[in-house]
Amino acid sequence: MKSDTDHSDNNGSQEATESSQLATSLSAPNRLARRTFLRNVGLGAALLVPGAALLSGSGKALADNEKKEESEGLTRGDVAILQLLAAAELIEADLWQQYNELGGINAPTSGYTAALQILDGDQLQYIADNTDDELSHAAFLNAYLKSKGEQQVDLSHFKNLLPSQVSFVPQTGRLTNLKQLSVDTSWWTRYRSTTNPDFGTTFPDAVPSLRTDQQGRPSFHTAIPRNNAELGDPNNPSDHVKAIAFTAGFHFGYIEQGGTSLYATLAQKVSSPEVLRILLSIGGSEIMHFQTWQDKAGNATPLTDFDPVNNSTVTFINLATGQPETLQANLIMPEPCEFISPNLPPCAIIRPSGPGQLDARGVINSFIADGLFQGQSAQFLQLINSLARAADAADREVGD
Repeated sequence: MKSDTDHSDNNGSQEATESSQLATSLSAPNRLARRTFLRNVGLGAALLVPGAALLSGSGKALADNEKKEESEGLTRGDVAILQLLAAAELIEADLWQQYNELGGINAPTSGYTAALQILDGDQLQYIADNTDDELSHAAFLNAYLKSKGEQQVDLSHFKNLLPSQVSFVPQTGRLTNLKQLSVDTSWWTRYRSTTNPDFGTTFPDAVPSLRTDQQGRPSFHTAIPRNNAELGDPNNPSDHVKAIAFTAGFHFGYIEQGGTSLYATLAQKVSSPEVLRILLSIGGSEIMHFQTWQDKAGNATPLTDFDPVNNSTVTFINLATGQPETLQANLIMPEPCEFISPNLPPCAIIRPSGPGQLDARGVINSFIADGLFQGQSAQFLQLINSLARAADAADREVGD
């Protein structure tokens, strides 16, 4: 395990800058000819760490994809989509396991668990259940790929990030970093708005200080206790411990709204009815997760806290009373908005679901901006971006 994955402020900022540059360097989604698409999928193999079985299983190497037009009824596009989703679910499973260790139903009682229960008395059970769901999604998608003779996705080689140093947390490497998050909370106002990002609308953050400081610079926060001292008193959690738990509460919703849009977007590209069934079914589970978390995050109580480790300040306000509709905590159903055409009547929908929004590359770029991968290697970022490009390049095939 590397000892330098917890960065100082300067190193963290440098990682964030490098990740942002990588994210913005990606080209816009484009429609590729079938042969070009197959060649691009094959190029993904060149990004793998030599000797590491990152895409493992009974299938052939990615470089052989161009030679094999079909496999057990799956198109190359369907395989690319399933592999990207398997990678995304492995990433989600990794972060949810960290939340579950410290805040799930079986976690030791602490100020952190008490603060999470301010958001909802059943919060610890919900965290455990969400963790189980993501683990099941990753396992199923990989098993399905294997059943079709295709490569499974294995990211274990990249589990090099330091976990929380809380004494009861297993000191095993992780894929994701929950200690330096810059959380986008614009999903909150998006779903309470009558407008749609697919038409170019942008949305303000519900908790602006979770993403930027007063000068508009990225602001980083921890969503898990980093050490025993930050576990806090279960009978009287401090504002600092509450701030950590409330950051987690808004991060839960951020993660699951990404999955909600990703499955809706990629479902439009699949060719196999069975793969479509898989995406619609797992995507429905992601929607249930998102609905739960956006209902709970709004119960955060007002406070302002300074974190000396990340040199950041966060302020939570009361969203339960006296707020406009774009912030009102109990408006958890999606507001009807424009959809398909502004000439059609407003419709309550999952949004965005159009190309170039929260498609595969959009989700990976949002994870980078979120700080989830601070400390990860360039090879990891290259691999997941390669998988995302292949998924976004997929086209639905009809007939011969």
